[in-house]
Amino acid sequence: MAVFWTSIQSVLSIVLMIAVGYFCQSQGWFDQKFSGALSKLIMNIALPASIFMAMLERFKPAQLSTLSVGLLFTILSVFVGYLLAWGLTRLFKIPKGRRGLMITAINGANTVFIGMPLNIALFGQSSIPYLLVYYIVNTVVIWTVGVWIIAADDPTAANQKAHFDWHHLIPVPLWGFIVALPFIFLWPQAVTQLPSFVTTTLTSIGNLVTPLSLIYIGIMLRSFGLKNMNFDGNLVVTLLGRFLVSPLIMAGIILLGLPALGWSMAPIFQKTLIIQAATPALAVLPILANTYHSDVKFATNIVVSTSTLFIIVVPIIMSLINFI
Repeated sequence: MAVFWTSIQSVLSIVLMIAVGYFCQSQGWFDQKFSGALSKLIMNIALPASIFMAMLERFKPAQLSTLSVGLLFTILSVFVGYLLAWGLTRLFKIPKGRRGLMITAINGANTVFIGMPLNIALFGQSSIPYLLVYYIVNTVVIWTVGVWIIAADDPTAANQKAHFDWHHLIPVPLWGFIVALPFIFLWPQAVTQLPSFVTTTLTSIGNLVTPLSLIYIGIMLRSFGLKNMNFDGNLVVTLLGRFLVSPLIMAGIILLGLPALGWSMAPIFQKTLIIQAATPALAVLPILANTYHSDVKFATNIVVSTSTLFIIVVPIIMSLINFI
């Protein structure tokens, strides 16, 4: 019960920050350009700074082998997830134009704007290196496999091809991780030996990630419109896939894989991967739906409903995985 209450409080703090963005947007304080500018500030400046400092402060070269175990399990989990999601679209006879969206939504997480603030609230800054493992796999899979599946499901074209933007495979936030690696291996004490004005500035900018990300989500929820959610059968299947099937796959692979292979993984790493597997669906889903002539309203419903219902789901999952 103590874990459940702690999870509730962590989620409530997130909800309150989301509510700030929702309220401000409802009052007309932000114009249409503001949310785009806010997203760029988070993705291109605050998030790289946060990741860079977290890696310098928390990551040690000896952890590399542990991270590789998590990387393998995450890849395997996503692979199984895509197969099961494809099976669900066939079992429930999901119509063309929704199949690709459902498969991608079940396996693609909003790791940046909700996943990272949520992880920090639940497990602290020390969980960021573990979060990056899921973030890397999630990003690569969404912009390769996910985009291809949505494009292949385009109901208006028989041979629609996905238009890949390879910049998505190494997004700006990931450069915070890449740039940190030489410091970690060649200058292990950099976090204490760099000029204080550098570390203080980067830390302060990095601290913007959580509040700004959640305010951004609040703005998006207001813009999409909570009243426009429509819980039809297709959406319910998607929600079960995202909040039940996906974390169960990850938990099963971890719990079965570790003893079978004789490997070890820090408990916080295990919990991070499971929680990330149950975070809301990727926020860009409506954009991808529009690009490939899929059901934009259905994609919007997925984003809004998962971004709302995770408030209920996360405390329950946290209570269950506390035994790991």
